[in-house]
Amino acid sequence: QVQLVESGGGLVQAGGSLRLSCAASGSTFRFNTMGWYRQAPGKQRELVASITSGGSIYSVDSVKGRFTISRDNAKNTVYLQMNSLKPEDTAVYYCNAIVLGRSRWSWGQGTQVTVSS
Repeated sequence: QVQLVESGGGLVQAGGSLRLSCAASGSTFRFNTMGWYRQAPGKQRELVASITSGGSIYSVDSVKGRFTISRDNAKNTVYLQMNSLKPEDTAVYYCNAIVLGRSRWSWGQGTQVTVSS
């Protein structure tokens, strides 16, 4: 079973930046579409951005122009660069592989992002 370890979260003021990392164990990382999700208190987990094995990128409208997803297959790692952060970006952020629109692996512990106004 693949293990996912997210890191890089923290407390930042509005307008600030953070770079999240997600390291995956195993040898199948490079073949999978990877996504970053977030879950705010009292809300459902939502997909924020994804990147295919070939590098095609998708992001939700609320983060376009602010968040950038990237991956390093040699390191089995996917990143999320978050700029111009807003208080509404406050959430626990998770990564996972995506297959047919669904998460594929067990969830990691996530990394908390808190944006103060």
